[in-house]
Amino acid sequence: MRPFHYVYILQSLSTPARHYVGSTENLQDRLRKHNAGEVPHTAKFKPWQIQTAIALRDRDRAFALEAYLKTASGRAFAIKRL
Repeated sequence: MRPFHYVYILQSLSTPARHYVGSTENLQDRLRKHNAGEVPHTAKFKPWQIQTAIALRDRDRAFALEAYLKTASGRAFAIKRL
């Protein structure tokens, strides 16, 4: 059985209007890295909390969902539905 691949949306606790979309196989470790400032793109707005996480078994579908959520229509979908 393949491991889960998570697509996640983080929300900044210091700047709640800030969100970050990413994907990983280890969600808790990835959140730890974001909050430790180890990810340059998110370090400025730490700490972060998980707003939404979706587990998929197909890595390619997870990457496709991540890419979609980073588009304008994907952001609109996430705001309305997630």
